[in-house]
Amino acid sequence: QVLLVESGGGWVQAGGSLRLSCAASGRSTINFALCWFRPAPWTEREFVAAIDWRGSNTNYADSVKGRFTISRDSAKNTVHLQMISLRPEDTAVYYCAADRSGLAYKNDYEYDYWGQGTQVTVST
Repeated sequence: QVLLVESGGGWVQAGGSLRLSCAASGRSTINFALCWFRPAPWTEREFVAAIDWRGSNTNYADSVKGRFTISRDSAKNTVHLQMISLRPEDTAVYYCAADRSGLAYKNDYEYDYWGQGTQVTVST
């Protein structure tokens, strides 16, 4: 059984920073790609960032490039999303997802497992 547990969400003022974490557990999850999605008005799941199983390839949505950084700690089987210069439009529940292929896809249908989400609220 694969389990993804997110943490690190909270409230912050615009311009502030937060660091999200997602701990993955279960067989072979060390070989999974990990990513973050969030809901948006135009879609249930907007891609945010992804990292492949080795941590060598990453992908970002244009809206977060230069502000968000995804990384993984393979020893702890955890992925982090460092968010700086946060904007009110970043407010959302952020979901961690895992893909058995190990590749950092941008499409939600590529991902096999999902966490419960962590709330991020950015105020003006």
